[in-house]
Amino acid sequence: MARPERMRFVFSKYFYALLALGFLPLSFAWAAPGLRWATLAYDLALFAAAFVDARRGALPEGLTVEREFAGRFHIGAETEVRVKVSNATARDVRLVVKDEYPPAMRLESPREAGVAVGAQATAALVYGLVPPRRGRFEFGRVAVRRLSPWRLVWRGAEAWHAEGVKVYPNLRRAREAELKALGAQSLVAAHRRSAWRGEGRDFESLRDYVPGDELRHLSWSATARRGKLTTRQYQIERDQTILVALDAGRLMTARIEDETKFDTAVHAALALMSAAQRGGDNAGIIVFGRRVRAYVPPARGREQTDAVLEALHAVEPELIEPSYTRAFEYIAANCKRRALVVILTDLVDEEGSRELLASLKLLRPRHLPLVATIGDRDLRAAVVGAPEDLRGLFTQSVAEEIMLQREAALRLVERQGGLALDVTAATLAPALLETYIRVKERGLL
Repeated sequence: MARPERMRFVFSKYFYALLALGFLPLSFAWAAPGLRWATLAYDLALFAAAFVDARRGALPEGLTVEREFAGRFHIGAETEVRVKVSNATARDVRLVVKDEYPPAMRLESPREAGVAVGAQATAALVYGLVPPRRGRFEFGRVAVRRLSPWRLVWRGAEAWHAEGVKVYPNLRRAREAELKALGAQSLVAAHRRSAWRGEGRDFESLRDYVPGDELRHLSWSATARRGKLTTRQYQIERDQTILVALDAGRLMTARIEDETKFDTAVHAALALMSAAQRGGDNAGIIVFGRRVRAYVPPARGREQTDAVLEALHAVEPELIEPSYTRAFEYIAANCKRRALVVILTDLVDEEGSRELLASLKLLRPRHLPLVATIGDRDLRAAVVGAPEDLRGLFTQSVAEEIMLQREAALRLVERQGGLALDVTAATLAPALLETYIRVKERGLL
């Protein structure tokens, strides 16, 4: 809590109205010179009254100011800010409170309002803010003003309550993408925490044979014991490892609509990690550019989610080429258990894809790599119709060449035993989640 400091006062509109009224007699001063002295006396008396009124309207000593937040700040989500004023005196106080919020954030409701604080009570100014991006933002001072008893001056002070806040990725957006992509299967995992049944390798139960069951799943010992055909039922394996590798290099700085490709990848990674944790798997993340910038080892639980959000809140892509070799060497050295390594990146030129393909051998055969490239919708749109002029012809030619290079690179990933996805920003999260479920069902890990 902070007491208001830097006490000062300013004249009110009422004071200036009275002061202007005092100058009216001067228009008749040419006929009655004594009015000049009367006007001067009036003005001096008004200033003296304002000085006395300012002393009487001083803010009480028992007044304290505290800024509170309804929760964490998340990109694109409104968060409630409360400026609480506590009055420890025996008298009611009416104040005007104004907060200095980070100018980069979008204001959803007024940050200045009158507040009536009863004796031995508290009151609050409440307003909402929406941060436009991740990172750290600074709040300034809280200004408190009080109108004097004669309404001649405002007594004001500022509480030196400057503080910084962190803006994290939007976890709700990630979970909504998970629910939208996985549907009822994700709801079952979230609410019932039941096993997903599929083509996994963990034995779950026995049941009667039904036409269409694979013969390799028949349990001959159980069939002999029960006297009828019996099928083994399997569940998708739990306690596996998912590691998301986020490229924070030059190509991930490109903007699609209101955000960078890196921010799109961040929220897709959070959706994948949320699904993995609900499925009983360990999930971690690594962010790399020319060097490894953040690493959270695979684990699960609320503490793991907090650690990932903390690691991602201030990371921004850089205008440099990423080093896949350094990143994959780091993964090979620090992640000993077999994992699905999801690489979220973008590829345009042949040189970048060549380094990625050469570095994948550092992950194989211990890990299963999944390379997901985030394409540009404008690139796909450029090759849809016939070009209208020579400029359009060249644009379409370049777009087709880039797309062919990307496709060739991803096919080479698959030849090396990995998985590959070429998706747009809008389809990144659903494609990742569907691929994750397919990997689990087929027992590829």
